[in-house]
Amino acid sequence: GLKIKRIKFFKNNHFEIELKGAFCMLVTKEKYFRSDTGQKNKIEDLLTEDEEILWEGKPNKKSYVLASFFRMFPFVLIWLLFDGIFLGVMFGMGGFAIPWYLILFIVVFFILHLTPVWIWLVNLLTSGKQVSNLHYVFTSQRIIIRSGVIGIDYANLYYVDIQSVNLKVGWIDRLFKVGDIYITASKKAQVLWDLSDPYYIVNQLQKIIHDIKTDVYFPNDLRPKENKGYKTKYRP
Repeated sequence: GLKIKRIKFFKNNHFEIELKGAFCMLVTKEKYFRSDTGQKNKIEDLLTEDEEILWEGKPNKKSYVLASFFRMFPFVLIWLLFDGIFLGVMFGMGGFAIPWYLILFIVVFFILHLTPVWIWLVNLLTSGKQVSNLHYVFTSQRIIIRSGVIGIDYANLYYVDIQSVNLKVGWIDRLFKVGDIYITASKKAQVLWDLSDPYYIVNQLQKIIHDIKTDVYFPNDLRPKENKGYKTKYRP
């Protein structure tokens, strides 16, 4: 068999591998990295050589911000009412006579106890930045999701791993004629928030997934010229 004898790296991002066997010596060169790379935070920089963009889009900003407000608002309102009633009853029963160190303890306790409120408030205040960084792309190989508030994150969903695609249209979505697409894959799940024309996008996405999976599991060379089971009707 072949054995690696020497690996040599060059400044132009090439590397040379020398393989030595019983009767031959093979020297190969392959360029995997470009010399003009730079951190531009563009999805195009993630695409492979033969990968093409089929569709790209962003959430509707008004719908996304309004949904961020109402997403936890009922829970936050109940939480605030509970804490407000408790504090009102406590101070109404002579709470002002409580020693200062107990008052300090109560203040710290309620600051921590109101954590759900702070989480809701941070999500609401940063929703504008979130929606500006959100970017969805369907390529010929995968779905790429760009997100983040301070930093930028990229998530990949390969079509062969996708198990289901579901659409949810809430009352806020109906106001702005958008919808949320829930994608479940083998190891993760993602949501494409507040997309315009959601029914068409789901329809096309399901078609892409079907075509890609068919190509992977049944390559053209393995498909019979005649297949009587293809596109037949279901007869119970």
